[in-house]
Amino acid sequence: MVYAIVRAGGRQEKVAVGDIVTLDRVRDEIGDTIELPAVLLVDGDNVTSDADKLAKVKVQAKVLENLRGKKIVIQKYKNKTGYKKRQGFRAALSRVEITSIA
Repeated sequence: MVYAIVRAGGRQEKVAVGDIVTLDRVRDEIGDTIELPAVLLVDGDNVTSDADKLAKVKVQAKVLENLRGKKIVIQKYKNKTGYKKRQGFRAALSRVEITSIA
């Protein structure tokens, strides 16, 4: 089983060919192919973490859709001062399918 750990949007994700992963929003259009930088590559018993060898590894993914995450409600309150604040946030996300690890 070949899989890679890739850096995507400030996080690291474990991906294999055919996986569908939700990442922070990418600027590419739907249907475009993007390349994700590999941090670690596992091919059976061989584990590659050397930066020079990983520079040659190409993890390609196809952008399937752009979506928004679940709403997060942020509430701040301070007792006895009359201070209340309510705010919402929805993350901009992209769903991608890993097409190849070469």
